[in-house]
Amino acid sequence: MSIFKLEQSRRAITFDFLFYGFSVLVLVILLALNCPSSKWWLAITLSFAGFAISSLVEYFSHRFILHGVKPFSNWHQRHHDQPKAGIGTPTIVSASLIVLLIFIPVGLSLNLFYALAVTLGVVAGYGTYSVTHHATHHWHGHSRWLTRRKYWHGLHHCVRPDRCFGVTSSCWDQLFGTSQEKYVSRPKYE
Repeated sequence: MSIFKLEQSRRAITFDFLFYGFSVLVLVILLALNCPSSKWWLAITLSFAGFAISSLVEYFSHRFILHGVKPFSNWHQRHHDQPKAGIGTPTIVSASLIVLLIFIPVGLSLNLFYALAVTLGVVAGYGTYSVTHHATHHWHGHSRWLTRRKYWHGLHHCVRPDRCFGVTSSCWDQLFGTSQEKYVSRPKYE
């Protein structure tokens, strides 16, 4: 199993899910051990802010990097061409980016408490994205939430690749004007 391979095996995808689930658990424990008793509400607020940051980064990276910057756009086009293949960001890459771009800068500029709280939110957000994206392509559940996410992501893949960039949420697409204007028949990319 190559840790830098774009097309991931089921084992690598399962590892990704487990890694981010375990990371959330570890970060919660570390945050509990490092959180001053008077700052629990701040810890919760910072974690939610990290989750929102993760969602915003998901939108912007999908819209501007994966659909606009080579070689990332070439790699992402492979995903559009083969939506059932396990093409995605390797865990080592996503985890390293979170540590390098979130944990270390926040920790150095503020302190460990802030870094743990914000990173917890970002890791939970990325884990949510990872599971949601996989579910939109591979799961056959019929929950209202999954059906809506599959439809939204299908619009992006099959109808308007210049629209519907959000995977976990459509809020950023609506805010930045990239939502699908008219609903069309259910897209199929299976």
